[in-house]
Amino acid sequence: MFTIPRTLAALTLAAAAAGAQAQLAFTEVAPWSSGNSPVSADWFEITNFGSEAVDLTGFRIDDGSNNFAASVALAGVTSLAPGQSAVFIEGSAPNANFVSTWFGANAPAGLLLGNYSGSGIGLSTSGDALNLYTAAGMLLTRVDFGASPASAPYATFDNAAGASGVTLGALSVVGLNGAFVAAAGGEIGSPGTVGVVPEPGTWALMLAGLAAVGRLARRRSA
Repeated sequence: MFTIPRTLAALTLAAAAAGAQAQLAFTEVAPWSSGNSPVSADWFEITNFGSEAVDLTGFRIDDGSNNFAASVALAGVTSLAPGQSAVFIEGSAPNANFVSTWFGANAPAGLLLGNYSGSGIGLSTSGDALNLYTAAGMLLTRVDFGASPASAPYATFDNAAGASGVTLGALSVVGLNGAFVAAAGGEIGSPGTVGVVPEPGTWALMLAGLAAVGRLARRRSA
């Protein structure tokens, strides 16, 4: 008599736990930046699409080798508030050239910059991938991407919708999802923002549905 309610309760708890993790997404990637930008380092953006802050302590990333054992740690940003984005730049420390290249002397308030470094991590301009892991090795989100632009303007791969497990092909366009031409020219993107972050409706609806079905099952078993 109690199998269904207990199963639903377990699913609800599991979904709630996974929700805080699944709400993260790679929303922008610049694999061409190490060779075609004054920044001289590749970078990507992670956005929190959820309704709760996410602790990034111990989180790691890997490229197309898709191997947690080869992953490297994210540094410089310890948490993401709801709707917040952070840019992670390749290197042992945040790259000062990034701010001047993209924003000149007018970096936006609240801009979050982190970094990552380590052997074996490099985003290929011919196509690659990004994987985000927890400290325990759980894969949270992943994107693949194809070949980068071969000439200026160099536009970032845009994933403002926060899709996971997809191959990115869309490039940033000025005026869409907050994209603009970098202060130094020759580059297009929206580092630090994805425009308007959608409400985390998918997880909210799923959890509400599971809870409602659980209540109905408990009433029937009473």
